[in-house]
Amino acid sequence: MSSNILEPGQIEASAMTPPFVQLPPAALFRHRAERFTELAEGHAMGDYLLLMARVACAQQRVLEAPPELPVLSIEHLNAAYQHDMPPLAVDTLVQNGGWQTLLEAWLDAFTADVPALPDAVIQAANALREAGSETRKRWAIALLGGRFGDVPAAIAPFLGAALQLAWHYWLGQVDPQGIREREDQALCPCCGSLPVAGVIRHRRPIDGVRYLVCSLCAAEWHYVRLKCSHCLSTRELDYLHFEETPHGIKAEGCPECHTYLKQLYLEQTPEGEPLTADLASLDLDVRLDQQGYHRLAPNLLLAPGGGDEE
Repeated sequence: MSSNILEPGQIEASAMTPPFVQLPPAALFRHRAERFTELAEGHAMGDYLLLMARVACAQQRVLEAPPELPVLSIEHLNAAYQHDMPPLAVDTLVQNGGWQTLLEAWLDAFTADVPALPDAVIQAANALREAGSETRKRWAIALLGGRFGDVPAAIAPFLGAALQLAWHYWLGQVDPQGIREREDQALCPCCGSLPVAGVIRHRRPIDGVRYLVCSLCAAEWHYVRLKCSHCLSTRELDYLHFEETPHGIKAEGCPECHTYLKQLYLEQTPEGEPLTADLASLDLDVRLDQQGYHRLAPNLLLAPGGGDEE
């Protein structure tokens, strides 16, 4: 039996090829809670960041001791791999009752914390708890579809947290090796959602490599640098950072489509985490909006709701 012998240069190139999909760590939510707590100190939005730390703590507790849920269909997952479809496609799994079971478990963990939550937060949690399953499903479809005005503003971040928990839980049943790389993959290959931000890795063998981070399931996928992840333009991009912006965060602005996506540089902030860094740098969003740039990346923990509660 013969085999191909790789030359030294080919070996190096093969070893340096970045994996297309990377799954988040098991302690993702714990890390987010720690980062929220650290970033809250002296921050203008400190109280909100501390509330989100509490949200993340509850997510982690449920993830470590989840309620009993049926496993996803192996046939469905394999069919998705075979046809290059997201195995955790939102339009399919939002119909699955599992996420509502996890939502209720998360609400129990979140409201059981001490000290007591503010009255407005308790009211929002109760509204989400008391809503019927069809109403919750309608809200979830709207939130994940970017129709934020169809979701009550008060419950949007808590619904978003429960959805993140569910998709992150399901992500543990996905085989990243089964997902084939596609060039210019602008949506999450695991669930089909938009990225919340990009992250520039800093450790070998993928130091300097850019990954996009899913706003829902937190999977990461490789996306080449110096290319707009929205319109795919390779025209010289603008990298914007202001004095008040937290260290290690820049916005990649596209002069063609006038959208932007934040990038977290781990070489500058090794302990950083994209979703928390995004919430701690909302001043950057304000400045970019004033300069005519538009944001497409959702952050489900600060989704602008607006509908009436039902």
